[in-house]
Amino acid sequence: MKVIDMHCDTIGGLYMQDKKGQDHQNILSNQMNIDLEKMEKGDYLAQCFAMFVPFNVENPFETCMEMIDRFYQEIEAHPDKIALARNGEELEQNAASGRMSAILTIEEGGVTKGNLAYLRDFYRLGVRMITLTWNFENGIGYPNFVRSEHPDFKSPNTKDGLTPFGIEMVKEMNRLGIIVDVSHLSDAGFYDVLKYTTGPFVASHSNARAVCNHCRNLTDDMIRELAKRGGVMGINYAADFLREVPEGEENFSYIADMVKHIKHIVEVGGIDCVGLGSDFDGIPQNLEMKDASYLPQLAQALAAEGFSEADIEKIFYKNVLRVFKEVTH
Repeated sequence: MKVIDMHCDTIGGLYMQDKKGQDHQNILSNQMNIDLEKMEKGDYLAQCFAMFVPFNVENPFETCMEMIDRFYQEIEAHPDKIALARNGEELEQNAASGRMSAILTIEEGGVTKGNLAYLRDFYRLGVRMITLTWNFENGIGYPNFVRSEHPDFKSPNTKDGLTPFGIEMVKEMNRLGIIVDVSHLSDAGFYDVLKYTTGPFVASHSNARAVCNHCRNLTDDMIRELAKRGGVMGINYAADFLREVPEGEENFSYIADMVKHIKHIVEVGGIDCVGLGSDFDGIPQNLEMKDASYLPQLAQALAAEGFSEADIEKIFYKNVLRVFKEVTH
């Protein structure tokens, strides 16, 4: 079963290891959740590699540029296994030549520094999806979870949405063909994106709030509106977004809980609005789905719950591929 994963932090992990002077690892084989060998075992068609830029770095723009350089160094070192895909045609060409695809994305739209010229330059570098916010207000919009303030995870931000610049940015992303990603964005920001965009958008690594009441997950109304727009949400493998446990109890990420979220999303929004967004290499390692090679286990679990092969194909890659083809150029 082919796989397209909408979100991982692998490149950032490799970059930060180098910055800390730790043992040099690469994308071919490493001790992380994702490498090319694990992706081949998992039957990956494509991986979205997020350039996750923490907001506390001295120069987020320069850090993002350095991460993009590391991304290109990695894929250029293994041209027989993986290649850049900027649109659906390139992804299909890579597959026809026996290669997986790497899709370049950014997590933390604040790296644009309030400048649409930088946004256009990121597009020219191959960026095809941007997560508008992380866990801080960034001049584009507001998150639901502000890490530094330790809020109640069950209290979403329903007041603060996109800024005037944020509205202009999502409009320009639409024009360019960059997928708008609302994971981390406030509830108010979600509805602003719905208002000011015209095509499909995604929540690359967010689950269902009705199943796990965490403000990083989407409400049923959000799921319905995302589905109406032709968008997709990617199941996040992190335990805290999958299941609620009593305070003080250790959480764990089970495949069965992923299936619960998928079933609920399909019931609310239909089979066409759910995909995969692992958040691998950016989440705690209390995982039953330990790395990219384990994806067949999720396919087996879905089949055991009555999902057809055609349905599993949509969840695993076809829904995301449809959005990628429709939005990107």
